[in-house]
Amino acid sequence: MTLILDREPSTTDLAEPTVAASPTQVEDLIREHLPLVGHLVREVLNRVPAHVNRDDLTSAGMYALTLSAKSFDPAFGVPFPRFASIRIRGALTDELRTMDWASRAVRGKARELNVVRSELTHTIGGEPSRPEIADAMGMSVAELSSLESDVQRAGLVSLQALPSEDGAATVPSTDDQPEDTLLKREQIGYLRDAVAELPAKLRLVVEEYFFGQRRMADIAAELGVTESRVSQLRSEALVLLRSAMNNMDDGAQEAAPSPAGRGRAAAAKQAYVAAVATRSTLAGRLSATTLLGETRSSDQSEFRVAN
Repeated sequence: MTLILDREPSTTDLAEPTVAASPTQVEDLIREHLPLVGHLVREVLNRVPAHVNRDDLTSAGMYALTLSAKSFDPAFGVPFPRFASIRIRGALTDELRTMDWASRAVRGKARELNVVRSELTHTIGGEPSRPEIADAMGMSVAELSSLESDVQRAGLVSLQALPSEDGAATVPSTDDQPEDTLLKREQIGYLRDAVAELPAKLRLVVEEYFFGQRRMADIAAELGVTESRVSQLRSEALVLLRSAMNNMDDGAQEAAPSPAGRGRAAAAKQAYVAAVATRSTLAGRLSATTLLGETRSSDQSEFRVAN
């Protein structure tokens, strides 16, 4: 039956083919439309920061192209390039979200903060004070400080952007207060513990990809899996790491999962977060860095801590 579409097909619309394609047909579709992935990746890269990795996006796009080829049915009434583009764009968006540690709420507040600061600067003809900014945003100075801290923490985990030379650029600025430096040192130690508590395969992917600067193809060859599988493992690891770091920010264990989220996966995630929280003391976390916040020479392997 031919579907007459008067709107963009949704994921649900495209999920179930009425006729299963043969392996040969699937392979032909993938080979023919490989340039489509490259085109959409380039389109995304033109709109994102320079540290976003092309290989990550390409891997996610290839995976989406493969799924599209397997589920495509001419009865959908749309040409394959259009059908696949929808899924590939969605996969690229999801991939970008996994790279961002900040929630949408934090990013939205950060944009609002920038707008308010710009408007106040224009209105008063100079740099606005913190109380003025807080008042314009309808919050207290303490809440403003908390928001700025959330945005700053989100920037810490752009691991690809960390300097690889001698770590000098990670030294806190002279404007940092002692408590700010202490918080940053604890965050580094907590991140080290979070990486160390990852399941072995996820930890290997994080260490080799982010800290070892190895390509996904090389890691896939070492593990004997596909690049798409490595990308999935990396995404799973980032979800766990984000949960652990959010738990640190909250200062307490994450709330028990809702009925819809209960299950083996939710229990494993809760156990992981609890293990990270109890892996070491504050003194142990601070021992990963010097008083100035530099990674100690014994930790120059970029948090490669064995269980």
